[in-house]
Amino acid sequence: MSSEQLPSGDFFDVAAQLPPHEQQKLQEVRDFLAAEVEPHATGWWDAAEFPAHLLPKLAELNLSTPVQQGYSSLFAGLVIAEMTRVDTSLATFFMVHHDLFVESLHLFGSTDQKERLLADAMALRITGAFALTEPNHGSDVAGGMETTARRDGDAWVLNGSKRWIGNGTFCDYMLMWAQDADTKEIRAFVLDTRLPGVQRSKIEHKIALRTVQNADISLQNVRVAEADRFSGINKFADTNVLLRGSRLMVAWQAVGQQLAAFDVARAYTLDRLQFGRPLASFQLVQQQLVQMLGNAVASMGMMAQLARIQDTPAPDGGPGQLRMEQVALAKAFTTARMRETVAMGRSLLGGNGIVTDYKMAKIFSDAEAIYTYEGSAEINTLIVGRAITGISAIV
Repeated sequence: MSSEQLPSGDFFDVAAQLPPHEQQKLQEVRDFLAAEVEPHATGWWDAAEFPAHLLPKLAELNLSTPVQQGYSSLFAGLVIAEMTRVDTSLATFFMVHHDLFVESLHLFGSTDQKERLLADAMALRITGAFALTEPNHGSDVAGGMETTARRDGDAWVLNGSKRWIGNGTFCDYMLMWAQDADTKEIRAFVLDTRLPGVQRSKIEHKIALRTVQNADISLQNVRVAEADRFSGINKFADTNVLLRGSRLMVAWQAVGQQLAAFDVARAYTLDRLQFGRPLASFQLVQQQLVQMLGNAVASMGMMAQLARIQDTPAPDGGPGQLRMEQVALAKAFTTARMRETVAMGRSLLGGNGIVTDYKMAKIFSDAEAIYTYEGSAEINTLIVGRAITGISAIV
């Protein structure tokens, strides 16, 4: 029996909880990914090239910030999981642009900024990035940000450096974070990357997310108009709504990565013959496949519950609100299970598991990036630890 005729990795039918119109839209996403992405994703990854030609077709899906368009949080998460299932790099591009840059325009943009940028950004006629991490500051960037912004009349002068900026080599705009040189408060700007003094260089030699164009950014006396500052952001805590949302989507990526590993491992072990029998007929192979499936289903179940919390109105009638520690636990748990799952998948493919021809090597490598970005496992664990003990172990 072929793997296509067997139960899917969504073993508990989480996607079936979606209303019919969302199920139909999710199938549209799957069809697009199968036709336009899956046949080419490994080649893009091997060449470390981003498929810019795909953006108009991706835009036709009309899925920019789906919750802002009235879709459920579960649907939004499953879209990221499905994208990751086919290509983690494309899902990462989508998250950086839509869930960080476009979402920031929705939440913090002025009327003028929205009129100038939002429609084009949602339609991918322009692309964006989120520039927070610095060469010397990752998890501690809240208290250690070195990029500065100094007010000069009706403009701000920015100086500093950023690192690991996804989409950074080609994006039209960046949501740039800096510390006010006078007040020490955190500021955020819509930075036009064509401005004088902005320098970008591609980060080379990556072993994960090779299709994603991460960049080092240098700012040397870059003048940004006051009209391009997000007036609603004055402290680092104002970033929490964005970081909480993007961290949640990374946890959904961990689900998609496990589904990808399970799909590839099961298909391989059904086709591969050893000792005259399919690998899938051996007890230890079945045990590992079941463990991989269990990890994926447990992770998906956790994420589905968080989606329910998001979509349950608060007592005051407002939108449901996740706590950062809930999202931190999800990110830490799902990525730990993911690491275990992709390691078993790579092992099941034997030597073929270390070449991208069989897909698993790409899945295995990309998992390392998911495990680390949007808060390392250690930092997320300590966020949860602080919540459940009342004691902070973060120095």
